[in-house]
Amino acid sequence: MSNETQTGIYDARTLGKGKMLLLGFQHMLAMFGATVLVPLLTGLDIATTLLMAGLGTLLFHLITKGKVPAFLGSSFAFLGGYGAVAPLAGNGTMTNAQLLPYACLGVAFAGLVYLILAALIKIVGIKRVMKFFPPVVTGPIIISIGLGLAGSAVTNCTTNWLIAFIALALVIVFNIWGKGMAKIVPILIGVLGSCAIAAILALTLGETITGADGNAYITLFGNPKLQLFSVSALDQLKNAPWIGIPVKWHNTVFGGIDWSNSSLVISSVIAIVPISLATMMEHIGDISAISSTVGTNFIAKPGLHRTLTGDGLATTLSALFGGPANTTYGENTGVLALSKVYDPRVIRLAAIFAVILSFSPKFAALVSVIPTAVIGGISFVLYGMISAIGVRNVVENKVDFTKSRNLIVAAIILVSALGLGTVTFMIGKLTISLSALAVASIAGIVLNAILPGKDYVFGDTPDETETGVNFEL
Repeated sequence: MSNETQTGIYDARTLGKGKMLLLGFQHMLAMFGATVLVPLLTGLDIATTLLMAGLGTLLFHLITKGKVPAFLGSSFAFLGGYGAVAPLAGNGTMTNAQLLPYACLGVAFAGLVYLILAALIKIVGIKRVMKFFPPVVTGPIIISIGLGLAGSAVTNCTTNWLIAFIALALVIVFNIWGKGMAKIVPILIGVLGSCAIAAILALTLGETITGADGNAYITLFGNPKLQLFSVSALDQLKNAPWIGIPVKWHNTVFGGIDWSNSSLVISSVIAIVPISLATMMEHIGDISAISSTVGTNFIAKPGLHRTLTGDGLATTLSALFGGPANTTYGENTGVLALSKVYDPRVIRLAAIFAVILSFSPKFAALVSVIPTAVIGGISFVLYGMISAIGVRNVVENKVDFTKSRNLIVAAIILVSALGLGTVTFMIGKLTISLSALAVASIAGIVLNAILPGKDYVFGDTPDETETGVNFEL
């Protein structure tokens, strides 16, 4: 698809520096919720996570020549890997905090696996590799990424559907009917507006109760289904210092591992590295989604080998210093589709904001105060857009679903991704777990390779072109 036929902002500098900064902050804020959720679930440090997301994104942009508007945040695919390390040390012999550096070592090696696939692409050529990833495979994978996240959006909304609906409504209203800058920062307006309304309701009609999880919440009329703010989050905001060092040496691979315990070191790497199979497939799906959204095939230029290298090295860098695995974010694609601002400079501004704010525990605590329902309402539209982009990927590439082989490939991918849970199997004494999306990706790739009637040749479609963007702010 040519740039002339598209609507979108490819050079945000035309908007002025002030608006660019606002767009960068909006993008960082949209990524923040999911980025900090992984450390909340695993025990990793939030400040370190935010710092490494910013640095990882900047590293990715450097390696990809500043052409791809992608933000790298915490990968959920490795959550099972952190839990898998605990049994390796023997029950009760080490705390979760002591085991995290070993898990991080495994994640660091998993990031290096990306470089192997990147080198393979560079050696044999993108066409030979991408014939295994035609739109009939990548389209349903993108659809599955969005639909797979839908459950978490709904779960967050159920904490207070009223506030979630307000957040969602603000995003829709300003995106459709907004004028000027308001039209391209609907997410920021949705977050700030719904938080303001939640604050007013909390001050006027709020009552504090203890939730089913044992934590205290300010709720509307004392109704546990109308949750507004977490009391503990408010307390953390009050007590959090303004300035802090985001990296703790004892949490890093260098300072937190007993290298004489070679068995645990090796077992941790073996337990986590196979997860990279899933995350590399997700990476291809995310880059395909970004390409479809922006109208530029980034798999062709700057090249999938560069995006894989950037993602892999960003993951390794983060893990070495005690952060989670990084990944190209689905939420990022949703923001691009909603704002129609495709300039990678905005993403780099978001990354710089993330780095700066990682040195402020007060800011991290402030964002943690945002009601869960607000995150749910925003995610409701972002996750849906990811799936819609997958549909667009299939339509624009004219995938012929009158062919049974294409129907079968798409059907197997969708059912596997959405119907299966984590698939665990044994190879010798080694237990390997694959996410449903990884299984779906493998099934789709294999079926497409073996079934007759392939009709897609990478590089033959007119939208596989390049939009020139220099690496500069």
